[in-house]
Amino acid sequence: MSFQEEKTLVSSFYEALDSSSETNLPDMFGQFCADDLLWRGFHPFDEITGAESVARAFWQPLKSSLKRMQRRQDVFFAGTNSLETGADVWVVSMGHLMGLFDAPWLGIRPTGKMAFLRYCEFHRVADGKIAETAMYFDIPHLMVQAGQNPFPPQTAAHLIQPGPLTHDGLLHDDQPEEEGRKTLAAINAMISDLGQWNSGLSLEDELARTWHDDMIWWGPEGIGATYTIERYAKQHSGPFRASFTERSKTKHICRLAEGHYGGFFGWPNFTAVPTGGFMGMPATGKPGEFRVIDIYRRAGDKLAENWIFIDLLHFWKQQGVDILARTTGIETP
Repeated sequence: MSFQEEKTLVSSFYEALDSSSETNLPDMFGQFCADDLLWRGFHPFDEITGAESVARAFWQPLKSSLKRMQRRQDVFFAGTNSLETGADVWVVSMGHLMGLFDAPWLGIRPTGKMAFLRYCEFHRVADGKIAETAMYFDIPHLMVQAGQNPFPPQTAAHLIQPGPLTHDGLLHDDQPEEEGRKTLAAINAMISDLGQWNSGLSLEDELARTWHDDMIWWGPEGIGATYTIERYAKQHSGPFRASFTERSKTKHICRLAEGHYGGFFGWPNFTAVPTGGFMGMPATGKPGEFRVIDIYRRAGDKLAENWIFIDLLHFWKQQGVDILARTTGIETP
């Protein structure tokens, strides 16, 4: 299968988006996106309907804050949604939006310096337009760059998360279908193990079934990134499982792969109840939603790298803690 038309549309959309002034954005969105575009973004934006509304609510304020914005893209691929019987095609982009942080955004103080907003987008293309988008972004990481750290010390490390070790994540050309099938199979096997939390194996032995020993888990601000199975089990996966009970079944809206890259997103992916301390905060016993994007790189028959976007602002808002309001003084819906 070829996804050249869809990739070209999204690439052209990005070129127009990155070069447009704030005032031109609503008209530009109308050229590339369906009028009834469904856009899902992290808190405090959540769901927005309508191309013009997305341009005005999200992109105009962001581009007014991050001046001379550049898209520094690390991963780009496309494929059909493996969870649907139809032939919906999605195009995926991941990287950083970099600019000069010259004006406040969401109450976050500008620095006048370079700043990076880590992002990942899934675009569903239909009838020559972008019909649906999931755009997830790491707002807490931007807050840390501005000197407004909203969380206690994290269990792992967060830097500017780089792209793939292999530097081959921009799949502008079509890839062999068999490679995509192998990647999707590795992701599905990992999901099967992850979804039960009671495989009967030790955590490290369970992870070794689908991950290389030198895996890298590029997590969000508040949790951080971690390297090797042993440290991932110690610095994230083990503490996370110890912190939650009643994890629901995994529910994704889209899951796809092309070549050695693949990923998924949900709205939410799953729910769980915090019954142990998480991220340095006490347990609440309240069910919480986890909106997540995961992007993977496969090497051989196992997964090697994983970039993760988690809407921690939404999760903590459900737990009764408005992270943005607590840190910036500006209340959110």
